[in-house]
Amino acid sequence: MKSKVINLLLILTSFIGYLEWSGKNHLFLIQAEGEIISKLLVDPISVLHPFTLLPMIGQLLLLITLFQKKPNRILTYISIFGLSLLLVFMFIIGIMTLKAKIIVSTIPFIVMAVIATRHYRKHNTA
Repeated sequence: MKSKVINLLLILTSFIGYLEWSGKNHLFLIQAEGEIISKLLVDPISVLHPFTLLPMIGQLLLLITLFQKKPNRILTYISIFGLSLLLVFMFIIGIMTLKAKIIVSTIPFIVMAVIATRHYRKHNTA
């Protein structure tokens, strides 16, 4: 049960990543994903980019683990990797630009990723 809660928290904390760029443009990752999904239905080629697809695939794999009797640790690791590509990059950008909102929004996911990795190493649930 604890593995499922951890995986759910990984999904939820990935949604609160905050993006901010040129001028007053900003949104949360969950809003960006909504836009990507709507564009995917209209123009799939326009969203084919590793920074959009890999995190979404990571979230999908985490969602799949929630329906497994014992969440698969390999799927969880792959999901963490896919999501980390974007969220750690956002964290680094936040540090480089001194944007506190970006830094603070990515820390919960990074903490949960560390907790999840430690949990799955300790319990070695396959």
